[in-house]
Amino acid sequence: METPNEDIGKKNQDSDIANPKSALSVNPGVADAPAISPYIRDQRKTLNRKEISVEELATGILSGNRTHLSKAITLVESNLEAHNDKAQAILELVMPKVGNSIRMGITGVPGVGKSTFIESFGSYLLEQNHKLAVLAIDPSSQRTKGSILGDKTRMEILSKSENAFIRPSPSSGSLGGVARKTRESMYLCEAAGFDTIIIETVGVGQSETQVHSMVDFFLLLMLAGAGDELQGIKRGIMEMADLIAINKADGPNEPFAMRARVEYESALHLFPAPESKWTPRATTCSGIGGKGIEEIWKLVLDYISTTKSNGYYVKNRENQTRMWFEETLREAVLEQFFMRPGKKEAILESETKLMSGQSTLLKEIKRLMD
Repeated sequence: METPNEDIGKKNQDSDIANPKSALSVNPGVADAPAISPYIRDQRKTLNRKEISVEELATGILSGNRTHLSKAITLVESNLEAHNDKAQAILELVMPKVGNSIRMGITGVPGVGKSTFIESFGSYLLEQNHKLAVLAIDPSSQRTKGSILGDKTRMEILSKSENAFIRPSPSSGSLGGVARKTRESMYLCEAAGFDTIIIETVGVGQSETQVHSMVDFFLLLMLAGAGDELQGIKRGIMEMADLIAINKADGPNEPFAMRARVEYESALHLFPAPESKWTPRATTCSGIGGKGIEEIWKLVLDYISTTKSNGYYVKNRENQTRMWFEETLREAVLEQFFMRPGKKEAILESETKLMSGQSTLLKEIKRLMD
């Protein structure tokens, strides 16, 4: 039951609404905006209404449809056999349009500023009217095994550009921090018209040969003052680098970066000459300030021109395809070995014999292979 004061207040409020001339009048409210854009909701309904065929996805990719490109990459990354068959059918249709891009691999220790550098470097490429695709290999979630999407959220400018495509993919424990299906994703991006492909890895280590075996140009980002300028712990990765860039060369850190550049460049001369006939360089850059970005791109173009003129460019891509074929074949044979009927029980039996000392390692391996 309303009190007299509440009843009077309610009448005054009704009077204020009815009399807009009053200074105490209350305008009627408006309905809240929908949480999801009606356009996106209708588009989602259209896409979910029917399954898109292989031919439609391939046609969409060749015409630059980013939605179809994303769906195709999802099929490529799937572990379901039906999805893999569909993905391979799409790749077969778009392969004639593959191979017309500059493929770059960018790696570096965690915290070196890879994402910030790619944001600045990619923005420069967009200003030069290039179309850029970034395949960022994210650390995998231990719970869902999926990507944590960290790189995409850090590349805000590129994420908003129509001429840039960013695809975070979970590493899923793959060697060297490169997703197992990164190469197929790269082919799809090339077919969609992206003329520059950047593959960003999780980190750096001796197993970084994976990204090196699928790109034309390999860029290693380093930090000044990390304490390992002349140590041998990164010799394996430095031997593969076509260019070493000392990042964060700005502010009070700039003189240290310049000194590190000289030390790295001196160390590069101690390595054997690469087959590409290209002399690896060391330079400085700043992902935040954009310093050195233009110089790095000029060095990339110089490298591509040099290797194309001496024939290494084509030879390297042929070797990479051959290596990819051999690795994939090895994985398929290994998978078939473990899927054979009774193999799991046989392996457990061999393990039991080894642990109890009843047999030797090579004897059990031979028995399993036979």
